[in-house]
Amino acid sequence: MAIPALFRKAQQWFFKTPERSLDQAYEAAKMIEAIENEHFDGNPIAAGYGNYGKSAMTYFKGELQKYLNLINVRMIEFRASSAIVRVSDPKIMEVQVSDRVEQRYTLNVIDKPSIFFRKLQFVDEVRSRYRRPEPEPPATVVMVKESATTQPRATQSAQLMNGQTVNGAASGAISPLAAAAVSAEAPKGKKSAGLSDRASVLPRSILRTVDRIRQDLDPNAEEQVVSNFRSSRGRTTTAIKFLLLLVIVPLLTQQFAKNYVVGPIVDYTREQQEADVFLNMEMEEEALHELQQYEERLRFEVLIGKVAPIREAEIEERVVEKATEIEEAYRQRSADSVKNVFADMLAVGAFILLLVNQKQGILTLKGFLDEIVYGLSDSAKAFIIILFTDMFVGFHSPHGWEVLMEGLSRHLGFAANREFIFLFIATFPVILDTVFKYWIFRYLNRISPSSVATYKNMNE
Repeated sequence: MAIPALFRKAQQWFFKTPERSLDQAYEAAKMIEAIENEHFDGNPIAAGYGNYGKSAMTYFKGELQKYLNLINVRMIEFRASSAIVRVSDPKIMEVQVSDRVEQRYTLNVIDKPSIFFRKLQFVDEVRSRYRRPEPEPPATVVMVKESATTQPRATQSAQLMNGQTVNGAASGAISPLAAAAVSAEAPKGKKSAGLSDRASVLPRSILRTVDRIRQDLDPNAEEQVVSNFRSSRGRTTTAIKFLLLLVIVPLLTQQFAKNYVVGPIVDYTREQQEADVFLNMEMEEEALHELQQYEERLRFEVLIGKVAPIREAEIEERVVEKATEIEEAYRQRSADSVKNVFADMLAVGAFILLLVNQKQGILTLKGFLDEIVYGLSDSAKAFIIILFTDMFVGFHSPHGWEVLMEGLSRHLGFAANREFIFLFIATFPVILDTVFKYWIFRYLNRISPSSVATYKNMNE
């Protein structure tokens, strides 16, 4: 009896698949409509219809995409199952009971196919609102886009990356709405027209001045400035928080893993196996040299009368005590080196996990750094480039790389291989210098030619 009952339940579940899929798609569409009504005054979920920061818009767009994906999957399931199973019987009627009003109830009789058609129509209406490109923000952004068309696109991009506004009225931080307008206005897959194709009857400086005056007289200018400031502040806060996460999380992971996860395991294992005191010959040589210095210093202080005369047996006892202290110190150092290897691996894993799960934070941080770098003056850009190039690939940089590699080897408990260090210094700074020069030639020369000219003059 159990198998036929199970078969009937499976048959019932299969025949209700179209209705179940449509109901789930309908509920997802209702959730999208609820977000539109509550946060965007009934408008589509877009940046132009809500005064929210980038983090809030990222959340809303994530919710929108989640529900749209659910609708798409359920509608595919609905179409596939409705091609096999009959959706509903035209004779089936549904009775709806309205809310209680003045101790009376009203009954509405609706045929089932009509309910299906209404749900389908509502789902299609919600999906159609997001098949088109994202609606343009009103008023001020349209004016920015109109003013942006008076300049060649290459000039607009260079000015935006160099920290200027689109209409050329002022220099400084990039207006996010202006940058978005220019990027949205430029057609994808098409090359920008030549300068002769965009020649104007009047000088462009006059047109830029007119555009600036028109923006100053715009009644919505103050609201737009406040909106831009809030958006910029939200992006800056998000970028700084993400940068702190990239620094703090790996450090905390390394310390916590070393002291509470890896540390006890390494200590227990080394005690059980009676591990060697020294991990490599270099550590043993350092310990012997330290003990030898102690004995020589003790004998020298006795000879010059700084310390009262000591018998040879007492000197030997002090040397043995010092040797025991050195042995314990190097045993702990060896254990710390082993702990550092595993703790650093976990810290690197935490760093990579942050980068993988916080792609939006990476984009925000990249935009924040670009805005800072490209917003600097030409002399400041040239100064920073010279500082970094001389520090990492300059004439004195090999000494810094040598100290860095030796410190890293000591931190991980490896012997400092001089041949490997010299090979690294002979190759890596050269590769880094090539990358710097390629970046200057490929990107900076196109974005800010004046910075490249200043850099060459300062470097000479």
